[in-house]
Amino acid sequence: MTSIRGKIVLAGLVAGLSFAPILPAQNSVRVGGQAQPPEVEAWQIVPSPQSSLVFGRDGSLVGEIGRQFRTSVSLKVMPRYVQHAFIAVEDQRFYQHDGVDLIGVASAIKGKLFGQRRGGASTITQQLVGNMHPDIIDRRDLSLSRKLREQSAAREMEKHYTKDQILEAYLNQVDLGHGWFGVEAASRHYFAKSASRLSLAEAATLAALPKSPNLYDPTRFAARAKARRDLILGLMADQGYITHDAAEKARGEAVVTAPDAGMSAPAQYFVDAVRQAAQRAGIPVANGGYHIYTTLDPVLQRAAVVALAEGTAKVEARPGYRHLSYAAAMKAQSPYLQGAIVAMDPSTGDVRALVGGRNYAASPFDRVFALRQPGSAIKPLVYAAALADSIPPNAIVADTALSIPMPGGPNYQPGNADGQFLGPMTVHEALVRSRNPVAIQLGMRVGMDTIAALAQRLGITSPIAPVPSSAIGASAVRPLELVTAYTAFANLGSVVQPRLITRIEDPTGRPAYAAPPAPLTPVIDPRVAFIVRRMMQDVADRGTGAAARQAVPSAIPIAGKTGTTNDNADVWFVGLTPDLVGGVWLGFDQPTTIAPGAAGGSLAAPIWGHMIARYYGAGGAVTLPAANVWSVPPPGLIYAELDRETGSLADSTTAPDHRYIEFFLLGTEPAALKNDPWRMPQFGPLVFF
Repeated sequence: MTSIRGKIVLAGLVAGLSFAPILPAQNSVRVGGQAQPPEVEAWQIVPSPQSSLVFGRDGSLVGEIGRQFRTSVSLKVMPRYVQHAFIAVEDQRFYQHDGVDLIGVASAIKGKLFGQRRGGASTITQQLVGNMHPDIIDRRDLSLSRKLREQSAAREMEKHYTKDQILEAYLNQVDLGHGWFGVEAASRHYFAKSASRLSLAEAATLAALPKSPNLYDPTRFAARAKARRDLILGLMADQGYITHDAAEKARGEAVVTAPDAGMSAPAQYFVDAVRQAAQRAGIPVANGGYHIYTTLDPVLQRAAVVALAEGTAKVEARPGYRHLSYAAAMKAQSPYLQGAIVAMDPSTGDVRALVGGRNYAASPFDRVFALRQPGSAIKPLVYAAALADSIPPNAIVADTALSIPMPGGPNYQPGNADGQFLGPMTVHEALVRSRNPVAIQLGMRVGMDTIAALAQRLGITSPIAPVPSSAIGASAVRPLELVTAYTAFANLGSVVQPRLITRIEDPTGRPAYAAPPAPLTPVIDPRVAFIVRRMMQDVADRGTGAAARQAVPSAIPIAGKTGTTNDNADVWFVGLTPDLVGGVWLGFDQPTTIAPGAAGGSLAAPIWGHMIARYYGAGGAVTLPAANVWSVPPPGLIYAELDRETGSLADSTTAPDHRYIEFFLLGTEPAALKNDPWRMPQFGPLVFF
C-alpha cells in the first residue's frame, strides 16, 4: 500500500489539474527587479540537432556523427501504423485530450492508492515537453511542482500546434536507445532501413522502447522485446488501428536486428577521423545534419576488421603468450593486445580502410595516429637513399657485429632478431632477410640526416633522430604516415597524401565542401622506387614477409616489409598490391613485450595477407591486377642476371635457384663496379672509430 505522503501528493496533483493552466510553464528570470520573458518557452517546438550521416565510396551508410543521433523526417513519410503503434501504447486518448489525459491521471492515481500496477499518465504531449526542453522541464524531477509545470506547458503546446505537428515532433525526438533519437535514426540502426520502410512488427518493436530503451533493447533482449512488441500489437488491434489477423501475423515474426548497428561495415574509428577532418575544414558536422561522402571501401573495411580480430586472437592463443586474452582482459578491465590497420589507394590517396583498435566502445583511442617504433619497416627508406647514392643492389656489405661509438655513452652494438650474423651479402639480400647491421651501415654511409629528410618529404612528420639506430626503426612514426611513405614505392617515386572525405552536402543537398584531388608529389627517383619495390617483392616471396604471400593468391603481386622492435613490443607489416598500400601494427598501448620471439613476419604479415585475400576474394576490386603489372621498368635502368649469393654476374656454375634478375641505375651496373668500395670490408667486421 502506498504511503500517506504519496497519497497526499497524488491528491494534490488531482486538485492542481484544474489550476494547471495558470501555472507558469517556466521559471521567469528577474533582471533589475523585473521579470524578463525566457528566450524559449517549454511549450514551444524547436528544431532538434540533426546528426550527420557518413557514407562509404559505394554510397552505403558507414557511420553517424552527432551529440545525439537523429534525423528528423516528416510525419507523411512514416507509415500510419508507425504512428499508431506509439499512440496505442503511450497515449491511447492522444486525439481526444488537450495535452493532459484526465482519465489517465485518475486511473494512475487509483492504481497508486490501491497498490495496483498501472502505467504512467504522461501524454505524448507531456513527454515531448520534457524531451524537448530538459533544461526547463526535468522529467527526472518527481516533484508535484514539476508535474504541474509540465501539464501546463503541454496544454499550452496543444493551443499552438496541431496534433500532427506534436506527434511528428515526438516521433523525431523520443529516445529509443543507444543514443538514437527518433524513429528514423532508430530504424536505420536497428533495422538498416528508413522509417518509411518499417514493417508493422518493426514499428511495434520501436514503440516498445520509450518505456525503457535498455530493458527492451531488441539487440540484447530479443525475447523481452518481442513480448512487449506483441503486447503493443494487441493494443493496436483492440484500439482499431489494425485487424486482429494483422496483429497475429506480425506476432509470428521473429525479432531480427541488423548487424553492426545497421552500418555496411564497422567503421567507428574511421568515422571519428572523418569528424575531425570535417571540423578542420570548418564544417559543423556534430549537429548540422550533413551528408559526408568518404573514401571508405566497406568491403576492405570489413576484411580489415575481421583480419585484425582473428589475427590478434591467434596471437593470444600462441604458446608463450603470457598476457590476458582480449576476452579475459575486458572482464578484468586490464590492458590487452591492440592493433591497427590502415589501407590507401596509392593512385589517389583515398583511405579505403582504417581500424584504430580492437574495440572502439572499450577504447576509442585511434592507434593509426599513434607514435610507435617501426623497427625494420623503416628500412625501405634507408635502402632508397642508398640506391639514390649510387650504391647498387648487388653491393656486398657484411652482416656482422658492429661497435659504434656514441657521444656520452657506451658504444652502440646492434644485433639481429635471430642473434646471428650471416657475413657478407648483397644489399638486396640484406633487405630480404632484414639484417640490421647492413641497414645501419647503409644509413651511416648516406647519412642519417639524409634519411630523415627523405622521410619528411614522404610524409612522416615525426622527427627521425640522426642516429644509427634510426636506420632500423628506433624513431617512432605513425602507422598512417608510414603507409603514406610507402605509396612512393607503388607510384614509382611519387607520394600521395591520405584523403578521407570527397565531399560534404548540407541538409538541403547543396555542396558544403569538396575535397580537391590529392596530388602525386615526386620524391624518389622512379628507377630507385622500382628497384626497392622489386626487393620488397622478394621480401614477400621468400623473405621475412613470406606469411603474407602465403595468404594472398599467387596471381596478385605483392611487396612489403616486416618490422619488429628489439624488445618485441611492436610488430609490423607494411605492404602493397597494385591497388592498395596498407599497414598492420600490433602491440600494447603501453609498450611491453608481446611474447618471446614475436615478429612482424609471424604476427602482422599473416593479418595483412588475410585482409588482402578477403578483399580480392569478396570482389572488392573491380578487376584483379595483372600478374606482370609491376614488370615494366621506367627508363634509365639496365638489368643483368646475377648469382644471388655472390652478387656477381651469373655464369655456368651458378645454381638455377640462385639465378635472378637485378636492375641497376645506369652507371652502377656490374661492369662499372670493378672497384666497388663495399667489397673492401666484406671479410671482416666494420668498426667505426
